[in-house]
Amino acid sequence: MDYGKHQAPAHYEAGEGCLTTLIRIPVRIVVLVIVLPVRMVWDVLVAGARAADRILLRPLGRALSWLFATLVSAPAVWLYAWVLTPLGHALRWLAAALFVWPWVALWRYVLVPAVRYGLVVPVVWLYEVVLTPIGHGLRWVYRELLARAGRGIAAAVGWLLTALFVWPVVGVWRYVLVPLALAAAWLAEHLIVRPLAWAYRELLTPLGHGITWLLELLARGIAAVGSGLWAAVVWLVLTLLVAPLGWLYRRVLAPVGREIVAAFGVAWRIAGYISRAVGRAIAWLAWHLIGAPVTWVYRTVCTPVGHFVRDAVWAPAKRAAVEAGRAARAALRTARETVARARRDAWRALVGGPRVPEPREPGSPLARRLGVTQQATTVPSAAPEPEISSLGEKNAERG
Repeated sequence: MDYGKHQAPAHYEAGEGCLTTLIRIPVRIVVLVIVLPVRMVWDVLVAGARAADRILLRPLGRALSWLFATLVSAPAVWLYAWVLTPLGHALRWLAAALFVWPWVALWRYVLVPAVRYGLVVPVVWLYEVVLTPIGHGLRWVYRELLARAGRGIAAAVGWLLTALFVWPVVGVWRYVLVPLALAAAWLAEHLIVRPLAWAYRELLTPLGHGITWLLELLARGIAAVGSGLWAAVVWLVLTLLVAPLGWLYRRVLAPVGREIVAAFGVAWRIAGYISRAVGRAIAWLAWHLIGAPVTWVYRTVCTPVGHFVRDAVWAPAKRAAVEAGRAARAALRTARETVARARRDAWRALVGGPRVPEPREPGSPLARRLGVTQQATTVPSAAPEPEISSLGEKNAERG
């Protein structure tokens, strides 16, 4: 026996007793009874979905795709290529001819020349010939006369304003306000600031340190009492609530949940094996009851009949249809040529036409013969005729 093919035994956690092992088998049997119908229904649905996709959905999708391509896409492409595109080109040309080209011609040949020769050229001439010399003269007057006079007047007015307003204000600030401010600052420092600083340093600071020390002692006592109470509450919660819940989860809920999950997994696999076995049995029965007889009928009866119909009926009918089509096409071609020739002859008989020269055998006037005057030619490809006399000339000489 090959032990490698069997599944390795499950590894259980330490601490499991015989009671857990005894309970595991009934639980798995009950779970298998519950899961087996679900797994079989699931396998039936999966197989039905695959068969529906292979038999119905894919051909339906291909048929819908062909119908859409034939009824919608191809007419839309033809309509766009042969109707909408030429119509759009015609509308674009018509819109350009009605709305664009007249305005372009008006702008290019009317407005631009009118503005250029009626406005721009006179304005440029006025600027270059009249305004530029006037501007240069005004700039020289400003730089040479007005600027210098303005600087002198500004210096005089500035000195006068400084003497009337700045120097008196500076004197009052420097010799009156600054000494008064220094005296007021000295009095405030010696009469107010220093007594207040001494009182803060010698009286208020020690008093604040004492109050702070008392508050700190009180806060430490309250913190010690609160920490003791919190430790007691925490110990009670851990002892009376957390430890029992942890033991219940670790010893009861976790093993039960693990066993239920493992039982569901094992039951799902076993149900899959059973479902596949049932499916194979149903497939074997369907093959031997339906598939094999249908295959035998197809191979023994339908295939020979189909070959006989193909060779004895379809192939001759196809060849006859091909020959009939060829004959019909040849007859139509001959009829078209006859009608076209008759139409040309009728038109030539009614209105006349160029004279067609009668066909004759091609001859080369450039060939060399005895008794015929040699003519000069410049055609390099003219083949010379053999230098022999004709049979009529020889008979005439002999006679």
